[in-house]
Amino acid sequence: MASSFTAATSSEKDLCKLWMGLSDDQITPELIRQCLDPITDDLWVTAACAERLLEDPVVQRSLLETGLQRTEPALHRSRAIFEGDEEEEEEERSRLDTEEQRRRNALASHFKDEPADAQLCRLRAILLCRLDILNTFVQICEQALPLQETETDRADDEWADDPWEDAALATSSASQTKVSLPLLLPEFLNIGLVDLACLLASLEFYAAVGVLVRRHGLYLWPYRFAILENIPEQALASEYRELLPKIDVTLRREVSYRAEPWRPEGDRTEGVIHAALEAIEIPQLLELPRDTVQPVPYSSPLNENSLVEWYQGRIQHIISVTGALDSALSLVQHAASQGLQGLDEIAEDLQLLSRLIYDVPHSDDSALHAEWSLDWWKSLPPAAAVNAFLEHATRDNVAKLVQKVVNPYLFVLEARQERRGHSDPELPRRLLYGYILQAPLDIVAGVFEASKPTLPPAQRLLRDDEDMARLALSCLYGSDKLDEWPTMSQIFECLPAWNITEDEDVADEADTTMTSLATYLVPSTSQPRVTPADLYIFFRPLPLTALSRALDFLDVHLESGEIFSRWSVPTPLRWFLQSRDNVSEQRAWANRMAHRAGGTEDSLQSQEDWEWLLEDMLKLSGSGESGLKGAFCLLGREEILRIFLSGLLSSGQFGVARNMLRSHGKILMLDPLAVEEICLSVSQEFYDNATSGNYHFGDMKLAYECLDVPRPSERILREKEFIEATSRLCAYNLMSRPGIPITPIEIRLSKDRLSLVSRVLSSNGEAYKHVQVILELVHKLGLRDDVVAEVKTLAMLTDTALNADDFDRAYETSEMMVVKAQGLRATSSADDPKVQQASEVSWVSCFQLGRHPEFEDTDKKTIMLGRAMELAPAETLGDVLSAWHRLEAEDLAQRREKRRRDTPASDGSRKKASTQTFVASTLASRLQQLHMPDLHMPSSPLAHSDAAALAGKAFHSVAANLPFGGRGRSLFSQPGDRSRSSSRFEGGEASAQATRVLQKGLGWLLGDES
Repeated sequence: MASSFTAATSSEKDLCKLWMGLSDDQITPELIRQCLDPITDDLWVTAACAERLLEDPVVQRSLLETGLQRTEPALHRSRAIFEGDEEEEEEERSRLDTEEQRRRNALASHFKDEPADAQLCRLRAILLCRLDILNTFVQICEQALPLQETETDRADDEWADDPWEDAALATSSASQTKVSLPLLLPEFLNIGLVDLACLLASLEFYAAVGVLVRRHGLYLWPYRFAILENIPEQALASEYRELLPKIDVTLRREVSYRAEPWRPEGDRTEGVIHAALEAIEIPQLLELPRDTVQPVPYSSPLNENSLVEWYQGRIQHIISVTGALDSALSLVQHAASQGLQGLDEIAEDLQLLSRLIYDVPHSDDSALHAEWSLDWWKSLPPAAAVNAFLEHATRDNVAKLVQKVVNPYLFVLEARQERRGHSDPELPRRLLYGYILQAPLDIVAGVFEASKPTLPPAQRLLRDDEDMARLALSCLYGSDKLDEWPTMSQIFECLPAWNITEDEDVADEADTTMTSLATYLVPSTSQPRVTPADLYIFFRPLPLTALSRALDFLDVHLESGEIFSRWSVPTPLRWFLQSRDNVSEQRAWANRMAHRAGGTEDSLQSQEDWEWLLEDMLKLSGSGESGLKGAFCLLGREEILRIFLSGLLSSGQFGVARNMLRSHGKILMLDPLAVEEICLSVSQEFYDNATSGNYHFGDMKLAYECLDVPRPSERILREKEFIEATSRLCAYNLMSRPGIPITPIEIRLSKDRLSLVSRVLSSNGEAYKHVQVILELVHKLGLRDDVVAEVKTLAMLTDTALNADDFDRAYETSEMMVVKAQGLRATSSADDPKVQQASEVSWVSCFQLGRHPEFEDTDKKTIMLGRAMELAPAETLGDVLSAWHRLEAEDLAQRREKRRRDTPASDGSRKKASTQTFVASTLASRLQQLHMPDLHMPSSPLAHSDAAALAGKAFHSVAANLPFGGRGRSLFSQPGDRSRSSSRFEGGEASAQATRVLQKGLGWLLGDES
């Protein structure tokens, strides 16, 4: 900028070049005088001084003073113009609005004519401002910067009681150095004052800011709050209290800065001359630095309410940004020290929030709680605040936390209610009780331990004995815990004991109260679960006598609960109330207790443990010392013994059961029939739960061995045989579905157990050969005395042998089957359904074997057909005779062939005669059953003519009594006889056909071989 000016002489040009060639660090006060004093151009010299910003304050001051000296002539000329000509015509002056305006116009006209003076005046204002800021910089460096301790000082601090302390002060002070500003002088001069104050405030140079405010207060006053907002939020108010707004206690408004400017009176270049220069358009050679920050100015002092709002906003900002509660507390305490009112609640909130953060234990993951803000705290309902204070409390520290943190909070709440005109003395108690009612039992135990009646009243958390009883009853009966019985007992031990003499009326009233409580505890759709808070509402109106009786109940229930827990069947405490009049519920829990004790991982093994269990169960069924009934009060002693024995057997402890039943003391005094019934029931339970039918291991083994506990009996024997039969059936690998073996429960639930035998025969090709084994299996399946079942089994064996082409074995089995059927017929009436079933099965089986085309033994086939004729019903006799006729025709043809070959037939004739004798006798018997006339059949073969005559006679007698109506397809026709199996007979044709068939059959029977 200075290079634009032209020097008058060559020497001045050389000095200008010399000045312009100097670097900033080369300039000294001597060089300034040497280079600039000889130059006559004031504007050039002033501009050269304003152009340079140096780091050395001394050199910078010399430069500024030189520049200011060169502006003096222009200032004098401007002053003369401004003061004006006093002899100016009165008329001219009257045309001016004011004297001040006239002078400004004169100055403006002068500056238009003399632009150099205008520039000099502008530069003078800049230089003066720089000189003030330079003085401020020097004062900050000399007075306002804090001292920084050296390592030597920190080491000396360890010797606080050093006897040579006084002598060491000088050395210590010499080892301290001043902290330098973060800005060099050129930067300090080239930044706006507001920006500079904000920067120093953000860097926590509070003393430096204080110097700025004091020396430049008139300029910085409107921006005081912007400067304060740049102070770090974590800074304590005590460190910058001189910068904080203060209040005049008399006027109740803000106190302005105490300004001490460097120049008490301003220069004309900063006043009227500046205004005149602003009115003309002259290019500026240099401008003062401008602030980049454009805060909202507050030129007027704030009233008390506005100041309180600012402090509140600042506190909110500190909490929301950093959560630095100590900083916020420091700020509100400073405001209170200044006499500001209306910050009481925020101070209380800050103190309480500070206690929540710093005095209350927290989990590791809540160390940086994102919600810990003043707004969050204010939004908390009182109950939630109490829960926040005690969220991570333990049994050991809950009492201390209540006294240290919760009680002060409750006191603050009560005081606020009073200030607002809504006094609520019950609020602290209500909130504390509400927390206890929803707290875990170990926390409740900690509270009750600090509230024992034996403690001095001042030390007790809960001082009302009746309320303690109500709270304990509510918490214990409302708890779902199953594993905290020691804690519950400890709570009970902390409760007060009242010596109350109860009469019968009071006792009855208390019992009625407990009955009502049991009803109250029953879940409903509107109230699926009763909470401790709900129970407290129930217990709250109870008098002392009812509370005392309820504690007696509680004592019994706690003891019962411990017994239940000991045997692995814990239940909520309220169950004892709900089941006191419910026999089915007590019975169910007794069964659970007896069965669970032996079914857990720590199941009982020794007889002593089982005796202990029985003792506890009997104890629960009786009454205690207080006369109150136990948990199983509705169950009698015998029922308890039965339930116990069932549980003992279910655990598989059969040896223990036998010892307890048959020992000398006879611990289990039960009727033998009852023992047998229980053993059968438990055995069947094992059986039904078994996955394998093998009775040598698993549940099936337990089912079998369980039957050794009672005395032997018919029922026990049958059940054991059924288990053996089940094991044998499963050994045959029967399947319920493809690939899935049959289970014992499927065998027991089978409606037709003979179908299982049928499946054995069909799945095992050799099983039919073991007739006695199969019959024994049928017997053990529970069919020992069932002749019909034996007949059906033999029929199945016969059919299986027949399918295997084992005709001899089939014949033998059929003979056994016929013997069984005949024996049944001999001992029972013909109308007995069992006789009819056995006969039906037998004759069908014999008929099938007798007509089988591949069975070559004609005599045995003849016998089988005879057996069929003997057992068959009347309506099927024609089919049997037809088969017999075909068999006889085949036999006659074979004998004729043998006769032509001259084969001796004496033996065959005798055998044939014997067979015919059997047939004749069978037919005679059947004819008698059909009410036929006696044909007097001979025992020896008859002649052809006699046989034909007798056959005709018999036919006419039999045909009239046999039902040969339309029968459709015959069930017993030969597989190859299509004409007979497919024909239907109706009316006379059917009768004629039947006549021919029966005539041929009877003829064959009587020896007609034609």
